Amino acid sequence: MLDLRRGVLERTCEWTSPAGSTVRVRSTRLVSLTQRAIAAVVYEVEAVDSRCRVVIQSELVANESLPEPNGDPRAAQALESPLQAESDAAVGHRLRLVHRTKRSGLRVAVAADHDVTGPARTTTTSESTGDVARLTITSVLEPGERLGVQKLIAHGWSAVRSRPAMADQVEAALAAASHSGWAGLLEDQRVYLDDFWSRADVEVDGDEEIQQAVRFALFHVLQAGARAEQRAIPAKGLTGSGYDGHAFWDTEAFVLPLLTYTAPDAVAEALRWRHSTLDDARQRAAQLGLRGAAFPWRTIDGSEGSAYWPAGTAAFHVNAAIADAVVRYTAATGNARFEHDAGVELLVETARLWRSLGHHDHRGAFHIDGVTGPDEYSAIVDDNTYTNLMARANLLAASDACERHPEQAARLGVDDEESAAWRDAAEATYIPYDPELGVHEQHEGFTRSQHWDFAGTGADQYPLLLHFPYFDLYRKQVVKQADLVLAMYTCGSHFDEEHVARNFAYYEPLTVRDSSLSACVQAVIAAQAGHMRLAYDYTAEAALMDLADLEHNTRDGLHIASLAGTWTALVAGFGGLRRDGDTLRFAPRLPERFSRLAFNLQLLGSRLRVEIGQQKATYTLLAGEPLTICHHGVPLTVRADSPAARTIPAPPSHPAPHQPPHREPNAL
Repeated sequence: MLDLRRGVLERTCEWTSPAGSTVRVRSTRLVSLTQRAIAAVVYEVEAVDSRCRVVIQSELVANESLPEPNGDPRAAQALESPLQAESDAAVGHRLRLVHRTKRSGLRVAVAADHDVTGPARTTTTSESTGDVARLTITSVLEPGERLGVQKLIAHGWSAVRSRPAMADQVEAALAAASHSGWAGLLEDQRVYLDDFWSRADVEVDGDEEIQQAVRFALFHVLQAGARAEQRAIPAKGLTGSGYDGHAFWDTEAFVLPLLTYTAPDAVAEALRWRHSTLDDARQRAAQLGLRGAAFPWRTIDGSEGSAYWPAGTAAFHVNAAIADAVVRYTAATGNARFEHDAGVELLVETARLWRSLGHHDHRGAFHIDGVTGPDEYSAIVDDNTYTNLMARANLLAASDACERHPEQAARLGVDDEESAAWRDAAEATYIPYDPELGVHEQHEGFTRSQHWDFAGTGADQYPLLLHFPYFDLYRKQVVKQADLVLAMYTCGSHFDEEHVARNFAYYEPLTVRDSSLSACVQAVIAAQAGHMRLAYDYTAEAALMDLADLEHNTRDGLHIASLAGTWTALVAGFGGLRRDGDTLRFAPRLPERFSRLAFNLQLLGSRLRVEIGQQKATYTLLAGEPLTICHHGVPLTVRADSPAARTIPAPPSHPAPHQPPHREPNAL
């Protein structure tokens, strides 16, 4: 049982040995959210029905063999002994290993201490070699007697510290944890999570499965990002080895929106990590003959980890996602210090990239050619609508930030001419549109491409990337994941309601959702277009992606962005949340399955509670100064002493769209 309130994992099992002795094994473990280096386990073995000999072995193990690659490019590559042993120790109940990574030279240290309880005849021995340190505990238990171990584990790593310093670091962390004790760690964990749930909980009445799933999602996103502390948030968090631990645009585009309104300090840390990698991004841009910074498609340390141009370097939209995250965070928190120290530079260098990557044609329109948008089945295209709209917002945000911080702009060499050039490019940005079909094109020429043969594609041939050459996918109208539909969510002011409905109806039969990032976005726009049952089904798919192992790959780790997308589907989909500068807009509507949806948001130091029923929505200010928001386009001010209740208009009515064969929402 994963206890989301206490932050612990508990297991209980009974096992009968071939000799007929039955034992009951109980374990409780936690990864501390308050002491960054610490994990802990309480392990207990009880004799049930007969006298039995029990041996417990507690180990620290390095270079453990991983499963062989399974051919899925999303899985991790097997690494053979990536760590070089530097020191090992086993003294009494205390164990320690220090290693160094072969390639990057990072030092990694781990230490453990144990508190053993059991009958008087219990004995312990310890030993260590380069890759294994082990404590062996032996006892004889009478029925009802228990042998228990409390194990504290400390981890640490550094690119610069010496071997003795790393050993000291983990020993010091153990000392601090020992001072707290198991009871203290449990109490600190509970207090931390009580505070988090008071800010972040989403309440769903009418669907217990989605209620559990969204809390599961929030807990794991918190674990992935709350203590990242100027490090990347990987696509799998710390739950598995998928994607080799790399971070993608998933972080800024899907994970940080949730954290912005629930745990904003984690967002500042994640963006400061991006800021710390600017030199690598500038170097990458220079290699491409461009100005500014070209942030990597996949990375751990700031360098590009993808060797495949179409799905890597050409996906420049990662720059815009970073800029969007900067703007959202500063608007939601009012953190001028962050904007001054890191935000302005991130906005300036990303804007410079767009200005040098794009060009004005003879009519003055600004084009960005040769890019890959969110849909990785359409690579090296001209004028991807999502990329162009996000770049436009990036250019305007950079110009605005330089006006607010002229001294930073001067330090970065931004003059009036460069800022004006950004605004000119933004105002002239070209957005592809097919007037005959009356829809926006995902990219220039998309709607004239040949349609994919969906009728001839079997259910067992998805995901397409594992069964068809990319060359074939690139030339056809088939969409891996929400792209133009994502643009309607992130840049909604550029699409009226008629075009939202028409665009969604056009792209829905082409979108195969071969990415876990798609369902949550389709849920948001389905709800906006009035397809409430479809929005519910997509929400369920995002919510149950890992709990139900819908893609049959949770062995590689959880889908952190899809988990965050569960929050997005509920809050932005059924809550209708959109951002307009530092003002939040809501257009709530619930599916039939929900009788109530409630969530809290932090904005400019205030805390807003939103409760949505089938007929009305109520906005309550829980703390802070009054907030001005919008409800279905009508402004209202929420004050602490007067919750504001508003009726919910009926959703628009449009014919139900269809999905490709075999690709209906994958919900239980």
